[in-house]
Amino acid sequence: MKTRELFDLSGSIAAPLLEKCEYPWEALAGIKSFILELGATLSADEFDKVGEDVWIAKDAKVAPTASISGPCIIDAGAEIRHCAFIRGAAIVGKGATVGNSTELKNCILFDKAQAP
Repeated sequence: MKTRELFDLSGSIAAPLLEKCEYPWEALAGIKSFILELGATLSADEFDKVGEDVWIAKDAKVAPTASISGPCIIDAGAEIRHCAFIRGAAIVGKGATVGNSTELKNCILFDKAQAP
């Protein structure tokens, strides 16, 4: 299946990256650089830059026990729960949930996705 057949790209801040890919796995090599480029353009009114190359929407909920390494973007309304481990090169979409003790690396979670 091709990227455009598989996904509704309007449901991700990563649409510009995914639009360039005929197949979804082709995006894997470009996630890190895409985050760094996009992060530099995010509004300080909507996102806080916390740590090195980590941007978190001001209304996102992040548990104090979560571990987040950059590059990473956590979009508006997302929830990062207790002991979640984000190891870098990760995009968490609008309203998405990263559950208790979930580990992410080099991935894109679309808006409202749930990783339990």
